[in-house]
Amino acid sequence: MHIHVVNPNASAAMTEGIARAAEAAAPAGARVTTTGAAGGPLSIEGPVDGARAVPWMLERIEAAEARGADAPDAHVIACFDDTGLDAARCLARAPVVGIGEAAAHCATLVADRFAVVTSVPEALPVLRGNLARYGLAARCAGLRAAGVPVLDIDVGTPEALAAIRRETAAALTDDGAEAIVLGCAGMATLAADLSEEFGCPVIEGISAGLALAGALAGAGLRTSKRGAYAPPRAKAAP
Repeated sequence: MHIHVVNPNASAAMTEGIARAAEAAAPAGARVTTTGAAGGPLSIEGPVDGARAVPWMLERIEAAEARGADAPDAHVIACFDDTGLDAARCLARAPVVGIGEAAAHCATLVADRFAVVTSVPEALPVLRGNLARYGLAARCAGLRAAGVPVLDIDVGTPEALAAIRRETAAALTDDGAEAIVLGCAGMATLAADLSEEFGCPVIEGISAGLALAGALAGAGLRTSKRGAYAPPRAKAAP
């Protein structure tokens, strides 16, 4: 099984961190390749960054799909905003999993109500819209932003870690969450420690995305090409 993980932003350091997390979370026997969208924004913090990242990310998906016998059995979009997810599913025959959708679905299997702790406030409207579209808004007890830039989270500054812990505690005590979803790919390494500290499930998207991608690929499932995920029509210049 071959799983392609794509980081939609242009941060080489984040791509390397995502690659390490993906290798650690990969299903047994799976081969993982990780690519980054070299021409996109350095981080994705809101709709403008997301829109600018999509063309570069789609190039990585298309290139991977064109590898013939070495094409991936599944793709994982390693941005919690699920940047370009619908477009990627239109281009790919292999299943495409967004880590935001994957983490939220996994949270509903281990808790009745979950909360999302993400990076910056600009991300909140995107995540709120995604949860509504996935049919999971009613299971979300709260969306909280730590107020910390994505690149600071990736570096793991003490201020970033303190802010994430603060919002995690507030989500559990004030929002009534029973599980926490970490709303940034750069938070992948924090899940185990936070789970132990707060005594509840803490789900990060890289592990959730790899698990679901592996399950879909293992079941031999492909993306439907009827309706919403039909490929784009060929167009000729007038």
